[in-house]
Amino acid sequence: MKLTVTTFITLDGVGQAPGGPDEDRSGGFEHGGWSFPFADEDFGRAVSGWFAEADAFLLGRRTYEIFAGHWPKMTDENDPVASKLNSLPKYVASRTLGTAEWAGTTILEGDAAEAVAKLKAEPGRELQVHGSLDLVQTLIKAGLVDEVRVLIFPVVLGTGKRLFDDIVPTGLRLTDSKVTSTGVTIQTYQPTGRPAYGSYASPE
Repeated sequence: MKLTVTTFITLDGVGQAPGGPDEDRSGGFEHGGWSFPFADEDFGRAVSGWFAEADAFLLGRRTYEIFAGHWPKMTDENDPVASKLNSLPKYVASRTLGTAEWAGTTILEGDAAEAVAKLKAEPGRELQVHGSLDLVQTLIKAGLVDEVRVLIFPVVLGTGKRLFDDIVPTGLRLTDSKVTSTGVTIQTYQPTGRPAYGSYASPE
């Protein structure tokens, strides 16, 4: 399976609690729900299209708990997001989660990178990661991410957890770019390995 990452960030790179005020208040974060005002049909079409390609989901503990508290209550079989999340396999990378009651959930044991590498070797289309900032950083460091979908929202917060706070230098190749009616840019990248470097200084 191809491992894809979909994440929402602000213009200054904050990815904490995009969906609601109480999603993640750690560190005293008071700006939860910052993505909500920008939702539109363009945004919905993009998200629905990605979920249609999923064959399994990989989540960090915090994102899993947020999803598990919400999506099992959404029972409309025609909902393109809820129908996938509730029916497809879900894997949680966590050393602290003891049980997982959401149907179809498996808690990964041992080293997360090794466990995910085994999942990627299984047949299927996409193993999708949504949110899960800490997990994404681990996966990028391990070279396991095949595609990164970054939705950049036109808002600056100045505080909060950032997607690339703790990461190895990584080059990316832009493969697709869209802009929604509310100004959200949707960028799709493929990692290319270590960055290339140079200089604009004039030769002596």
